[in-house]
Amino acid sequence: MSKEKKSDSDLVSDLIKGLSPDFAETVAYLRQVILSTDQQISEQVKWNSPAFYYNGEMKSFDAKEYKRDLAVINVRKENVLIVFPTGAKIADTTGILEGNYTDGRRLASFTDLENAKKKSEDLQKVIRQWLSLVEK
Repeated sequence: MSKEKKSDSDLVSDLIKGLSPDFAETVAYLRQVILSTDQQISEQVKWNSPAFYYNGEMKSFDAKEYKRDLAVINVRKENVLIVFPTGAKIADTTGILEGNYTDGRRLASFTDLENAKKKSEDLQKVIRQWLSLVEK
């Protein structure tokens, strides 16, 4: 009997189901906000977390540059973080992105579902800005 391979979306769903209910609700909401921003965003489990990436055509690049990787959701004890591995290149006018890391990442922090709903428009603005910088 052959075992069917789960899709990337199923794997992300399974990961979210394993979270505590409060975090699962917030992460599920943020997942939908990210995926609904643009059709050229796909999801997968990467670094043991829900991760989102650009699925369209791009110029070739060194995989260590993470140019295709948009964001990764990390759950901490007190909040949910969305890590943008190349977030430093985003000209964030919303103020949602935090941190100034030498590796170029920036973070967006969400305390709960209500906080995520309040920040969803800003999150989508940042994602659209990131998408506009993709080297096609």
